[in-house]
Amino acid sequence: MGLLRNIIEQLEKLDSKPTSAATAKNRLQILVNQTRRDANAPDYMPRLRSELLEVIKKYVQVNEEAVKVNFEKDRDGIQEVLDIQIALPDKG
Repeated sequence: MGLLRNIIEQLEKLDSKPTSAATAKNRLQILVNQTRRDANAPDYMPRLRSELLEVIKKYVQVNEEAVKVNFEKDRDGIQEVLDIQIALPDKG
């Protein structure tokens, strides 16, 4: 249920315009987590990201950099989280 709630929260965030500080914070978090993610990510992550991008492009016109896929484990290695962030283009 936590994964579904996380996805819903991410989709709700897409409707709001982030401030420049929030955008900078998100970018910094991505950079900090990148090393961790690469070390802990399963072997199938590049293929999963590619396939997700293909599906998203069927419904929304986005570029490759607009889709972020992160895989994390908690410190105990018990809980795994797949975080998908999509920067959608402005409506218009």
